[in-house]
Amino acid sequence: MLLHTTLLLHTALIALGSRCVSSRKSEPVLDEAAAGLFRGADKYDFAVEVPAAGAECFWHFAHQSGNFYLTYLVQWVTMMANDHRLFVTVNSPQGVLVASENQAVGQMEFQTQVTGFYRICLGNHNNQFGGIRVFVNFGVIYEGSEESKREAEEGEKVLNSTLAGIEESVQKLQNQIFHMWRHYNFARMRKGKDHYVLLANANYVTWWSAAQSLGILLSGYLQLLVLKRLFRTDSSRPRC
Repeated sequence: MLLHTTLLLHTALIALGSRCVSSRKSEPVLDEAAAGLFRGADKYDFAVEVPAAGAECFWHFAHQSGNFYLTYLVQWVTMMANDHRLFVTVNSPQGVLVASENQAVGQMEFQTQVTGFYRICLGNHNNQFGGIRVFVNFGVIYEGSEESKREAEEGEKVLNSTLAGIEESVQKLQNQIFHMWRHYNFARMRKGKDHYVLLANANYVTWWSAAQSLGILLSGYLQLLVLKRLFRTDSSRPRC
């Protein structure tokens, strides 16, 4: 029974390996109705806290021939953390390292070669006793893919040249608006970081002023005690 099970397992592995070798195109086989559910210029932006000596990972689906971008900015650190650097890596669906950064602010952009889920990891390995709050913005935009060229050619056969020119202009305008949004989002991240820096400085000034005021009051009280001791007289001794 065990020998029969082992033979079946080896047969299944050989069949699976031959199927993977013969399939070169990584994009899944989808009909036209289902393809629209996966393709698009999707983007995400949010803030996340990475614990001390920990990491946060995210998976993002992307088709091949897409432009994958990632922008991050460390806004503030907590507890005893003093290093604002963040180790960021992006791995392909096969686990191959595609891009990496070890800075407080970073931007990555590359063209996806394989269809699948790309893994984004934010590692706070530089701080062992403090967390980091980081703002992340990533997504995929598809420009100049084979499917888009084929659809454009079919559209030009049906529509006239004027309508095709308008469509091309609208597409360029959408891409430019999208890149403008990316720059605006990066500026918004910097504004958030400045806001947290101002709050930290205000707290520092408040506590330091309170400590100085307490020190001044304590020193004045001690000086008063010393002066009272200097002018204190003993009533038991006779006066001149």
